[in-house]
Amino acid sequence: MRIGINASGMLGNPDLSRLEAQMRTAAEQGFHSFWLAQATTIDALTVIAALGRDVPNIEFGTAVVPTYPRHPSMLAAQAMTAQAIVGGRLTLGVGLSHKVLIEGYYGMSFDKPIRHMREYLSILMPLVDAGSVDFEGETLTGHGAITMPAETKPCDVLVAALGSQMLRLAGHRTEGTVLWMVGEKTIASHIAPRIHDAAAKAGRPEPRIVASLPICVTEDEANIRNRADRAFAMYGQLPSYRAMLDREGAETPTDAGIFGNEAYVRDRLNAIAEAGATEFSAVEFCRTDDERENTRELLRSFL
Repeated sequence: MRIGINASGMLGNPDLSRLEAQMRTAAEQGFHSFWLAQATTIDALTVIAALGRDVPNIEFGTAVVPTYPRHPSMLAAQAMTAQAIVGGRLTLGVGLSHKVLIEGYYGMSFDKPIRHMREYLSILMPLVDAGSVDFEGETLTGHGAITMPAETKPCDVLVAALGSQMLRLAGHRTEGTVLWMVGEKTIASHIAPRIHDAAAKAGRPEPRIVASLPICVTEDEANIRNRADRAFAMYGQLPSYRAMLDREGAETPTDAGIFGNEAYVRDRLNAIAEAGATEFSAVEFCRTDDERENTRELLRSFL
């Protein structure tokens, strides 16, 4: 299982110099990837293109760019521009986001999200893979091409897929899925079987399954859990995450997080790998310098 760093927690108070330093440190320490979220914060693809160009030996990913606010042809052009700038080291993670954000923040309809993603990928994937598209759907249309430097190779596309229909779509049309707040039991029993089956039926390679959870090596688990209860409570209220937490047997998002001593955290990471995750994107949720150092060292031991 490959190990990456997810710095999305830094986006609430973005500091571009600090983000670049974090990218460089992750690359120098040998981590495979560096991930950023995209919601109502700074633009993840712009940050990756601007800062990642001069940070070698590490891949970059978005986890994830919401689809509704951006037409797929525009996202394809932006992603492939970033792909060209960072020399082919980009993974584009996309997702529906949530009804409360799409309708409440953007004022857009969240009607029939599976149809939306199916049509979105029908435009995005041809543009990313071949540079041109000719598609007309019920809600989205794409005709035309994007022109990139000749040496630009397609980037992997992952879908934030939790439900059965979205997992089938991700396995059939893309390189895999990127997850958040999904534990090892749910990966083994629900995520991995469904997306592998869909990829096999479509004649695609084995899919990538990128798991991401908050993590901290700590001897003060109670303190970390109290902080996590406040920081991650909203994920227990969003229907898609709530369904995954229920599958996992987790009462709260904190219960899905990886908080404990070194032996416990190591066992959880091993279990996530055994469940079928191909990659783990670590959201380091630490309070003290010792916790940060110990967590980073344990993650490095998996490289």
